[in-house]
This record gives sequence, structure tokens and C-alpha cells, in this order.
Amino acid sequence: MSMLLLGFLVMLLLLGLVIMLLFLGIICHVIVVVCMKWSCYWHKVEHPLDPLTVAEILIVQTVLKESSRLGTANSNVLHYVVLELPEKEEVLAWLPGNPNLPRKAMVVMSVEGKPHKLIVDLKSKRVIEDQIVESSGRPPASFEELQLGLTLPQEDPRFLESIAARGLSLSDVLCLPLTGGWFGIPEEEGKRLLKFQCFDTNGTVNFYMRPVEGIAILIDLDSRQILSYYDRIKKPPVPKGEGTDYRLKVQQPPFVTPLNPISIEQPQGPSFKIEGHQVKWADWEFHIRPDPRAGMVISRVTLKDQTQQQQQQDNKGHIQRSVLYEGFISEMFVPYQDPSEGWYFRTYFDAGEYGLGILALPLQPLDDCPANAKYIDAVFAAPDGSPYVTPNMICVFERYAGDISWRHSEALVQNVQVREVRPKVTLVVRMVTSVGNYDYIVDWEFQTDGVIQVKTGLTGSLMVKATEMETIEHPTEDTSDGIHGTLVSENTIGVSHDHFLNFYLDLDIDGPKNSFVEGKLARKVVQNSKFGRKSYWDMERHTAQTEEEARIKLTLTKPSEFHVVNTNKKTRLGNPVGYRLVPGATAASLMALDDPPQMRGAFTDNQLWVTAYNASEKWAAGFFPSQSHGDDGLAVWSNRNRGIENTDIVLWYTLGFHHVPCQEDFPIMPTISGSFQLKPTNFFERNPIVKTKPNFGQECANST
Repeated sequence: MSMLLLGFLVMLLLLGLVIMLLFLGIICHVIVVVCMKWSCYWHKVEHPLDPLTVAEILIVQTVLKESSRLGTANSNVLHYVVLELPEKEEVLAWLPGNPNLPRKAMVVMSVEGKPHKLIVDLKSKRVIEDQIVESSGRPPASFEELQLGLTLPQEDPRFLESIAARGLSLSDVLCLPLTGGWFGIPEEEGKRLLKFQCFDTNGTVNFYMRPVEGIAILIDLDSRQILSYYDRIKKPPVPKGEGTDYRLKVQQPPFVTPLNPISIEQPQGPSFKIEGHQVKWADWEFHIRPDPRAGMVISRVTLKDQTQQQQQQDNKGHIQRSVLYEGFISEMFVPYQDPSEGWYFRTYFDAGEYGLGILALPLQPLDDCPANAKYIDAVFAAPDGSPYVTPNMICVFERYAGDISWRHSEALVQNVQVREVRPKVTLVVRMVTSVGNYDYIVDWEFQTDGVIQVKTGLTGSLMVKATEMETIEHPTEDTSDGIHGTLVSENTIGVSHDHFLNFYLDLDIDGPKNSFVEGKLARKVVQNSKFGRKSYWDMERHTAQTEEEARIKLTLTKPSEFHVVNTNKKTRLGNPVGYRLVPGATAASLMALDDPPQMRGAFTDNQLWVTAYNASEKWAAGFFPSQSHGDDGLAVWSNRNRGIENTDIVLWYTLGFHHVPCQEDFPIMPTISGSFQLKPTNFFERNPIVKTKPNFGQECANST
């Protein structure tokens, strides 16, 4: 009996050991998976401009909690946490392999109702700077504050009455936060405010097409109270949900004629490398940094030049030349053109009021980016200071769309036939941000000839206004002062609006000391021509001495070229090396200069500005554009009229769209795009890609 008992105990012990080992194995597996997922975000910092890691954000969170600035016991609000950039001179002097520069974090938060900017030293783990930001603007609402629209209106009896009067179900109504702008209204001064637009979600995922028109709710973010509530007496119907859902699973025949799939093959693998946040492709090297406000920042862009032997060489004998120190979307201004009660305030600054990076969602392989794309994740700080990861926020891929890089054919020389052509392959860095109803696609495209093309695509859903009108032949009382847009469906007006995207471009052409040259194309009259020719045009170059001289309004009747040159570096022929900005289709603001939205978005007064470099001047509409009075930002800085010749300068270019909606924009918009280029101009001694090789059939899969 004792032997049986002993055997039973041994079996229990062995079973316990097996269970324990299985449990430990599961725990170890989880730890390994978590470590693999988080290791690249944890400690690895390879470049002075690398974004904050998970470990660094946790340090910031701990420091803020230990200093009682952050925690459940107070009402302080954390808006965002980013890398505090080192001084530009220090970054330029840093070389790979050197010890990294000291790491700091910049924190923007509201402390006891006052906006603060804090600097946290990540090595000593303490706040080394804490200053109140003096500004007429207000910090952006946190994600937690934006969620007030989901709950606060539903606790107000006036809102419940409004919803019942329209015959809607409260559970189907969704209210979204909208920034309210600034219009000099006394009772709104000194407060952090949000307004709300409500929608009926019943019957469609595309609730933007079902606005609950006529309700205006104003919320004080600091007191978390509804300050004012308005509901118009005559209530337009909520547009129908039928035909608004764009998802594949709800679509019904007939379908658009399908196309056969197109696949990009790279049998020898990609030609680019991503090492941390550093990208190397062809002759290009550059750094990518996800940013909660700008979305993504492209920096330290350099080219390896094999056409001259004057610059600093790398270890392979190539010449490393600087082109761009930093480039990103500085601000995105979207003013709607309807002055009525529920619409006049809709003048959004999407970067500064919401955050392009915060609103960026994971990219979808094969649809957002092709099969040959590689992805970069982003690490940001949540409202409680804890780190979180947005996977696949940025993709990088090579693109070949059948375009031609250069070609020439020649058959006029006897017994000689020349047919030389080279394919155009480019490298694309892409992100997509979803700012409410709109989706913005942002591409930085690098080309082998030294061109950088920046392209923005606009898609998503219109912001529409409900109306009683069903056809334009039968106007109704609520459209007596105009419809301010286009009737895109029954009871649905697509309201006219603008999109202005301002790009910060700190060009450093062979170094930071540059000048801005406007080359005006001017008509010349031929005097006493014996050949009958009466006119021609020539370029008149003018080097801007001050910021005021470099304010440019684009016009077809006065064409110009816009060059950034380094007069300290010349080609062998004596031309100053340079790059030029080649504008694409753009737009100028049509609002009055003294209109409050235009005062806040004064960077749209010109399409091109040039300022002296200042590390604190990054955001075209000011550090806090929300509810600002237009007393900060690019237009204000430019008024200092600093000297800009042969010094460190920054270009600010605004890509613009006037959008008058049409029926084809309903219920979801086809992508519309605009772009500009940064193009080498006397930067190289000759065509830098003349020695590129053509493609051969055996090198490409499915080449037949």
C-alpha cells in the first residue's frame, strides 16, 4: 500500500512538473514575443534625430508623475510628448559611430489651466525647463477631451429633446468634436472650446453623409460644461443612408468592369535599406522620424555625387553632399465657405489642432502600399503618458510605373541607329492621415536624377450639409441665401472649401549658407530687327536680401523660377550650385485679409516665403493655432524682415486646392492630387544618371 501511495505521489509530482514547465514555456513564449515586438522601440537610438523610444517615453511619464504634474489626482492635461531636437550645428557635426548627442523630451501640457512647455532630460530623469507658453492660442485637445462629444451632449435635456423632435434614436446619434476657431466673441475669450457636429449612424458606416443639421453645441474643455446650446426652429431632414455605404461587402451589382491584378516583381530584392530610421537608396541617404503633429519628418537628406571631386568623400570614394536638413508639413488649413450659424466656424488647422501623426492609422498592405513595401512603426505618448505603437504608419517602396528616366533615338546619321532609353524607378516614402472625414496621402518621392517630388492626395468623405432641397430646380427656404456648394445627393449639400498644406523646407545646398534667387522671365523687345523678330524672353535674376523681398505670389502672367543657391560653391563653369522649387498646381486664399480665419491662416497670403533659420519657428500658423488671434506664425516672423543672403534660410511653400464638390465626390471621393518638386539646378556637373543601365528581360520576372 505504501508503494502504491509513493508511486501515486511521484506521478503527481511529475504531472506538476510537466504543468509547471508548460506554464513556464507559455510565459517565456509571451515574453519573447513581447520583447521581439518592443525591442526595436525600447533602447535602440542610432541617430540624434531618432524619435523617442518606449523606454524614453516611460521615463517622461515617471518624471511627470513623480513631480505631481501628471496623475489621477489632478486635472492637468498632457497634449503630446516629442523629441527635443538637438541644436542644428550639433547634428551637422555628428557622424555615425560617434557617441549620440544628449537626449531630451519636449512635453506640452496644461497645468492648472495654463499651457506649459517642459524639457525633460532623459539621462538625469528630471525636468530641466518649465515655462508657461504665452500665446493667444490654446493647446490642442487631448484624445480624452475629444471623446467628450460621445457623452456630454447625451446628458443634456435640450439635446435629448432635439433628437426626439427629429424622430431619431439616441443610440444612433454620434457627435464629433470640431475646433471652433476665433472670431472675437467676448464670452468665448480665455476659454478652451470645442463645438460638436452630430450624425445619424443608422443604416451606414458612412455617417458623414447623414448630418443632424441645425444643432450647435459649445463646450468649455476646462470646466467640461456645455456653454451654449442652439437648435434651429425649422429642422432639415437627415439625408438618407441608402447608397452611402462604400464597403465591399454591402455593394450590389452592377460593378465597375474589373481589371486584372498588377504585381511589382523584384526578383533580386529591394534596392533600398532601412537601418533604424535611416534609409539608403541609390545615391540618396535620409532620415525618417514619425511625429505626432507633422506626421512624418524627412531630414538629413544627402546625395552621393560622382560627377565632381570637391566635396567630402565617404569610405567608397563617393562625394556626400547635403540637400535638405528637414522637411515636413508645417500646417494644414481647411476653411469651409459657408457663413451660416452651424458652419461659419469650420476653419480647421489639422496639424496644430488635431495632429497628423496622432490621426495616422496603420497602412494596409497591397492597397495603401504595394507588395514590395517595407514599413516603419511609430511610438507616441497617450494622454496618461504611457507609450503606444502605431504599426505600419509609414511605408517605403520602389515604384516603376513604366515611366522613362531619359531617352533619345537617332536615325539621321548614315549607317548609325541610336535607341537609348532608361526606365524611371523612384523611391516613395508614404503616410496617410485620417483627419475626421478626410484622408490625406503624403508621398516624398526620391528620383535618381536628384529630384525630390512631394505629392499630396485627398480622398475620404465630404463634409456635407443637410437641406430640404432635393433637386436644384426646387430651391427651399433654407437655401434662400445660397447653398454654398453643390447638391451632391437628395437633401445633401457638399460645402465648398479649401485645403492649404504648408511645407517647411530647410534646404542646405552643400551646407547651411544659402541665398534665395528669383529668376523672373521677362519679355524683351527686339530693336530694329532685320529678321522680323519682335520679341523674346530672358531671365532676370534677383537675389533677395530680406524676408520681405522673398514673399512670392504665384501668377501665370509673371512667371519665375525660384532657386536656393550656395554662392560659396561653384561648378567648374562658374555657376553657383543650387536647387530650385518647381511649384505644381496650387491656390491662393480668396478670403478677406481681415477675416479672422484668414488672419490665423495668414501663411496663405503668399504661396512662397523665405525666412532666416530659427529653431523655434516650425509651425506656419504658430505654436498653438487653436483659437489663436493670428499673432504668431510665419506672417508675423517674416515681418521682422531679417537678412537672408548667404545665411541659413528656410523655404515655406503652400500647396493649395479650391474644392467645389461635385456628384462624383459622393458618397466617397476619388483621390485628387497636387505636388511640387525640388530640382537640382547646376548642382551637378552634368546629367547624373547618364551612366545608368537599361533593364534586360532576363533580370525581370514575367518580362514577356
